[in-house]
Amino acid sequence: MEAVSEQKPRSRRKRMTGKERREQLLGIGRELFAERGFDGASVEEIAARAGVSKPVVYEHFGGKEGVYAVVVDREMQKLLGMVAEGLTGDHPRVKLEQAALALLRYVEESSDGFRILARDSHAASGTGSFASLISDIATQVEHVLGEEFRARGYDPKLAPMYAQSLVGMVALTGQWWLEVRKPKREVVAAHLVNLAWNGLSNLDGKPRLESAQKRRSKD
Repeated sequence: MEAVSEQKPRSRRKRMTGKERREQLLGIGRELFAERGFDGASVEEIAARAGVSKPVVYEHFGGKEGVYAVVVDREMQKLLGMVAEGLTGDHPRVKLEQAALALLRYVEESSDGFRILARDSHAASGTGSFASLISDIATQVEHVLGEEFRARGYDPKLAPMYAQSLVGMVALTGQWWLEVRKPKREVVAAHLVNLAWNGLSNLDGKPRLESAQKRRSKD
């Protein structure tokens, strides 16, 4: 008598929770916005990549604009947080070094996010443009420059203008470095701070990050 083979029940795909589905849609939207920008992405493709129908996207975000707004806001908060965390050195130059490194680290570790922010932000973001992001970061750098200006007898009222110049320089260099990735992050930061701190008339031939040298001396 032939043995009857037992058939195992077909495993069912685990149904995502609302939170899990939302995060999945945000991840897919982030990829598409980085690849094609806001106008090049569509609700249809977001839904297709997620394996759901379009109404699911509308249910969670109200449309493509809602996905984009959350993605941009998260990236801006992440970058601002990294820069703010970097401004913790005990010397103005070290603070500038850490801020430059933080922005370049964001470019390196969150390339898709930086591509989204560096594009001309769509009005749907609700959080402003790349220029406004630079302005937000510059605001955090102002007090560092203001302290240094007062110590050197410069007008501290000029600190906001210099902060915009410095952060803009780092951000635009970050856009260039995003594609070339050479030289290394620390080398790029060292040269940026070299230009910002010493000026063209007093550049170091082989700049080094002072914060990195201090760490090595302690080890």
